[in-house]
Amino acid sequence: MSDFSFTKLGLEGAYLIEYFSVGDNRGGFSKSFEKDIYKEAGIEFSLNETFISISAKNVIRGLHFQTRNPQAKLVSVPKGKVYDVIVDLRPESLTFKKWEGYELSDQNHRALYVPRGFAHGFACIEDGTLMMYQCDGPYDKETDTGIRFDDPDIGIKWPVEDGKDIHSDRDLGLMSFKDFVEQYL
Repeated sequence: MSDFSFTKLGLEGAYLIEYFSVGDNRGGFSKSFEKDIYKEAGIEFSLNETFISISAKNVIRGLHFQTRNPQAKLVSVPKGKVYDVIVDLRPESLTFKKWEGYELSDQNHRALYVPRGFAHGFACIEDGTLMMYQCDGPYDKETDTGIRFDDPDIGIKWPVEDGKDIHSDRDLGLMSFKDFVEQYL
């Protein structure tokens, strides 16, 4: 698996990936995905759609997922820096309700593979951060939902100073983890 490094994470099925990147006096060039290399590492991923978001410093997005036909995601940061978080929502998993967070940036050339059945969110550490989401599986608008970023039952420690965090109205209205369990499990 030349030019790629795959690290299995503590949450079953999730990987931190260091991808190919070179640079010189002109700038840089990176390759964050190659189907056969990922398959060799044990990741079956078939790209359905790609999204790019741009966010200001202190924006927290998430924790998002689909309740029906969950998508696997490959997330990376072509510009800027985020603290990226995944939460295992699979009740049969040994790591159910556990979360992990990782810094992804244009400097460390990392991607995070988020398996189906996980919630995903991130906090922007730099202004003008671009986050790229590559999704395996169709988007399901009817079941696109999430859990609040600050749910105490999950207990994520976001690297954003209290009172400076920025959110969408949608994200502020997301359900609690307790509501998720009662409604979907």
